Amino acid sequence: MDSIDQRIVSQLVADARSSYAEIGKVVGLSAPAVKRRVDRLLDRGVLRGFTAVVDPEALGWGTEAFVEVRYRGNVSPGQIRASLEPLPEVVAAYTVSGAADAIVHLRAADIHHLEDALERLRGVDMIDRTVSTVVLSTLLERSPPPEPR
Repeated sequence: MDSIDQRIVSQLVADARSSYAEIGKVVGLSAPAVKRRVDRLLDRGVLRGFTAVVDPEALGWGTEAFVEVRYRGNVSPGQIRASLEPLPEVVAAYTVSGAADAIVHLRAADIHHLEDALERLRGVDMIDRTVSTVVLSTLLERSPPPEPR
């Protein structure tokens, strides 16, 4: 990825709705040249897609928690993912080092919904133990840095 690609990615991170012509003006390329580069970035997996950023509270899912999950025995990342996918409240999950096998990010409509989601999570057969932390407020949330400095 060269510096022009990095600048294209930076423009898309700032506003994914930018046209190829608008991006081209910033990076000094024609719209078709920007499109070819964006297509290559997609093919190589640098860009994984384009999406709208939605405020979860506006959709009624303003309660969230992070849950340390410990599984029984030796469980593969694929098994962990498969055990979490059926739960719609799981918005992200990560394998981690340390005492927990995974960290799970849950979102729910309210504390009662969160409690129900936690009970269903704890009911997953392979899960041995969970430790939950409910989020009180979001202090900082940012996208990856668009350009190296």
